[in-house]
Amino acid sequence: MTTMSQDDTSSLQRTVSLTRRRSFRSGSGRDDRGWTPLHIVARRGDLKQVKRLLDKGMDVNSPAWGPKAKGATPLHLAAEGGHLDVMDELLERGANIDARTKGAIGWTPLHSAAKERKKEAVKFLIENGAFLSEDINDCRFNPPLHYCTGLEWAYEEMKRLQLETSSSEVSSSSDS
Repeated sequence: MTTMSQDDTSSLQRTVSLTRRRSFRSGSGRDDRGWTPLHIVARRGDLKQVKRLLDKGMDVNSPAWGPKAKGATPLHLAAEGGHLDVMDELLERGANIDARTKGAIGWTPLHSAAKERKKEAVKFLIENGAFLSEDINDCRFNPPLHYCTGLEWAYEEMKRLQLETSSSEVSSSSDS
């Protein structure tokens, strides 16, 4: 039975750690998914690092590109993770709330949040003006529900907000 020295053990741990990381293409600043460092920290929900990277001038609307990327922005990834504080910061810094991914039916951050069933993120996006077509079956905007079952929650939230708005308008007009 052979035992490993402490140097061998730490070297092995470093190697394992390096192989787990996503490899960044030389000079491009993007990993093999086409993500920038901003994409990565937005997906993690790391508000401090998001602010730091934006302060350094990173593009808040930078789409992911590459063989494994579909044009997701940092807001798509923050919404997918349900990171409301990061979503708020990205929107404050000019993120496009309705940015579309590539493909036949480009997904918005709202779709990403709905697909992952992040109700608070769905609510946050709708309250902040994310586009939602009038009809859940509008295939020009919405993917088929079997691809994004959480989208039903978005429509429920939209109806609730519409009811709140209409009831507050009625009560304010009856007060005058």
